[in-house]
Amino acid sequence: MSSTESKARSYVLASRGSVLAKVQTNSVVAALQALYPDGDDSAPSFASSFMQSGGDINKSSALFLIGGKALWTKELEVALKECACDFLVHSFKDVPTILPEGCMIGAVMERVDPADSLIIKKSKEGVWRTLDDLPAGSVVGTGSIRRIAQLKRKYPNLEFQDCVSQLDTRLAKLDAEDGPYAAIILAKAGLIRLNATHRISVDLTPPVLFHAVSQGALAVEIRTDDPEALRLCQAITHKPTHIRCFAERACLRVLEGGCSVPVGVDSTYQDGVLNLTGCVTSLEGTKHVEYTLKDKVDTIEEGEELGTAMARKLIDMGAKKILEEISVDKMKRAKEAEKVEQAAAAAATS
Repeated sequence: MSSTESKARSYVLASRGSVLAKVQTNSVVAALQALYPDGDDSAPSFASSFMQSGGDINKSSALFLIGGKALWTKELEVALKECACDFLVHSFKDVPTILPEGCMIGAVMERVDPADSLIIKKSKEGVWRTLDDLPAGSVVGTGSIRRIAQLKRKYPNLEFQDCVSQLDTRLAKLDAEDGPYAAIILAKAGLIRLNATHRISVDLTPPVLFHAVSQGALAVEIRTDDPEALRLCQAITHKPTHIRCFAERACLRVLEGGCSVPVGVDSTYQDGVLNLTGCVTSLEGTKHVEYTLKDKVDTIEEGEELGTAMARKLIDMGAKKILEEISVDKMKRAKEAEKVEQAAAAAATS
């Protein structure tokens, strides 16, 4: 890539400070550096910076239930808009479908496997392998309503509990002999990036479990008034992933109506044809709507049109009522969690 357009500029890429976020950010730094030949003294420089998000700082269960995806991006976007950095690197599944004014998705990196994976307690590896092997009443840890809702359809005999923390902490909780979990479910992409795939017992794939929107992909967020950053982003964007993820996000944007909702998807893009499946499942797994659309797609806009059509079809099939029920339940659980946290805080100070 010619360096004449931005030869003297130094760029800062920012993200959360977790181990996974650092690995992801450094992979984007490497991709940008690879645009320029070694020894090119006129090439721009790229550095990384890490900070805490609201979700890292405040572990309140009530906040997670109410705050949604913005918990992971808000502080970073303030830094971006204030020009404290030039790029934000996100797990694309954590990015709200509506961005703040002045921000845009500049790049979408090639997607790794978007599946969810089952991890078995270490002491039970070789004894259990799949969810079918777990005894009735076994506790499976996951922080995802989407996973719980879908898996309750096939596994009503299992219990699902929240398990939200960084990867190493989740694995430690899983493996503790006195811990409650028989297994946990994690996004396979994070395990791939952290070289931890040896812990995977089995992947959970459609039709048993549809993955989250944009899962497995990295997004690079930039300011809308930064054409040099945009040109760099365009040079590292993977078009098939870009089309698939924007179609999935268009479906979610229509369904959520400004709220975070558990939508499952699956997509392929081959020979110019986008195949997109979407589903919405009630919290107890008793109601489920699912539909597949496919069409020839050449542009991001055409992909988004297919995603929007998918959402409207799911709404016609009953998704809206399911999502309304989930929203009511979420607010109820948030209030209950807030009361528990307030009681715990009061007890701690008494």
